Amino acid sequence: MRVLGVDPGLTRCGVGVVEGVAGRPLTMLGVGVVRTPADAELSHRLLAVEQGLEEWLDTHRPEVVAIERVFSQHNVSTVMGTAQASAVAMLCAARRGIPVALHTPSEVKAAVTGTGRADKAQVGAMVTRLLRLGAPPKPADAADALALAICHIWRAPAQNRLQQAVARQTLNATKGRTA
Repeated sequence: MRVLGVDPGLTRCGVGVVEGVAGRPLTMLGVGVVRTPADAELSHRLLAVEQGLEEWLDTHRPEVVAIERVFSQHNVSTVMGTAQASAVAMLCAARRGIPVALHTPSEVKAAVTGTGRADKAQVGAMVTRLLRLGAPPKPADAADALALAICHIWRAPAQNRLQQAVARQTLNATKGRTA
């Protein structure tokens, strides 16, 4: 499975591509950051994020896009920018018919480090170890994007089984009502 992880943000939108399957060594195919100037108009910043993400999608052709789920912070303007960048990433994936998966920050931290309360340094260290890199990706947004991709690769098989079980149960319940 090839996953593009996106750590959404307006100033720095982390992107990272990881390939592999759960239980096997993973491979990093690319990592970086789409940057926009803080003093540019919002519409131009969103366009720049979209163009940057489209380049990553063209280059790496992921099967899934894993995006950090926006969560509430005290700084409303930061949340708004993050949500807008997240929406752009979803739009880019949807335009190409690529499935989108959303993961909370604590899910990602727990998947990669074993604890949902890990700090940025711990996440970066584990991403470095898991992908057999020489040094943690910089800035932290890039490491977070790789962590999102890793999290999705590891969690997708269990999530798929759960979705299939729910679908079977729903189908069986529907058949029971029509019989």
